[in-house]
Amino acid sequence: MSNTVQKPNCGARLDRLPNSKWHWSMFGMVAFSLLVCWSNAIGGLVLAQLKEIGWADNNISATFVSLTTTGMFFGALIGGIVGDKIGRKRGFLLFETIHIIAMLVGACSPNMSFLIVCRFVMGFGLGALLVTLFAGFTEYMPGRNRGTWSSRVSFIGNWSYPICSIIAMAITPAIAAAMNWRVQFVVPSVLSLIATLIALKKFPESPRWLEAQGRYEEADKIMTAIEQSIQSKTGKELETITLATEKKEEKVIPFSHLFQGALLKRVILGSFVLIAMNVVQYTLINWLPTIFLSQGINLKDSIVLNTMSMFGAPFGIFIAMLIMDKIPRKVMGPGLLLLIAGLGYIYSLQTSMSMLTLIGFFLITFVYMYVCYASAVYVPEIWPTEAKLRGSGVANAVGRISGIIAPYAVANLLDTKGVTGVFVLLGSVAIIVAVVILFIGVETKGASVEEIGSEAA
Repeated sequence: MSNTVQKPNCGARLDRLPNSKWHWSMFGMVAFSLLVCWSNAIGGLVLAQLKEIGWADNNISATFVSLTTTGMFFGALIGGIVGDKIGRKRGFLLFETIHIIAMLVGACSPNMSFLIVCRFVMGFGLGALLVTLFAGFTEYMPGRNRGTWSSRVSFIGNWSYPICSIIAMAITPAIAAAMNWRVQFVVPSVLSLIATLIALKKFPESPRWLEAQGRYEEADKIMTAIEQSIQSKTGKELETITLATEKKEEKVIPFSHLFQGALLKRVILGSFVLIAMNVVQYTLINWLPTIFLSQGINLKDSIVLNTMSMFGAPFGIFIAMLIMDKIPRKVMGPGLLLLIAGLGYIYSLQTSMSMLTLIGFFLITFVYMYVCYASAVYVPEIWPTEAKLRGSGVANAVGRISGIIAPYAVANLLDTKGVTGVFVLLGSVAIIVAVVILFIGVETKGASVEEIGSEAA
């Protein structure tokens, strides 16, 4: 029996599709899933409430944050390997389920030690889920505006930060702190369950991934259904793509190849890009309320300040969405990092509520422009399909190491050097990574997944 078949050429077929209802449907499912998985976004708010009821101090808070990030480290690493093996859809459903169960069990924690263990599992599920959604999503979108689509996903997903802060403000007067933080875990659990059920029914497997696995018939079936749906909605025939006849085989990039040649360069690049994101973003998410408390601001005002600052998150990503496919990736990343370093130092010198609110808003704006650039666009798109989740997972895992170490450095600096010491640390990391991107970065703006992958291979 002949082993030759027609290769479905999914990459070219996906890239030539006009923007359509199908693209918006994929965007909606991924964006909603990211919006409601806010277990990490509530970390700082929960810690402030746990400190209020006597469950936590600075050292316990550092362990809480560090173990969460450790879970995300293993989640990114293992999740990338599993996702490349079982596919984007099954990986999506598996990691959502782990995350939901961990949040519900964590909400019932009898003590801080049990909650910290649950946070580790939450981090594992979340770390794997983020790799699967962000990296996997790039396979469905056309190269001409992939950065814009990924930025839109990040824009919706990062509304979780102000939304969970608003929920905290709303329930704090009505519910005692001892129950408040528990409710904050239950809410995203229920919403994530809804997202999982929608994905189970509507989310298709990646045709690019199926083709890379040599599962040509399945890839062509899904690809044909997508094309027929778009043609029926638009009433226009799509450009014909020539299908090549070749031997049916699975294309394999061994895991070890990530640590040699061009792929190693991309592991190093992606890791540094995400080190900056982890150190800056997660320090601000988890420590801002505590920083405010250390400056003598009460819990209520601390939550208000945190909420006002965090509105810079969706605003920053909205701006990034508008300019992402207009500015070269090697220019945008370093530029944002230098702005963060300078503005962070200025922010650390402020003491008034008005200046903290104003400068904090702009600082968070630039931080989340970079978060969008790093986690939703640049790092997910620099890999070939055959190793996309593993490459992204390794870079995320290495990046998470900095998030494991950073909380202890922040706790020490906060106790010994004050707020300015913390922001000097963040600025130093940002400047170092800006230099790394300038020297070893690769330009991916406008390139197809296949072009990027062939350069890396």
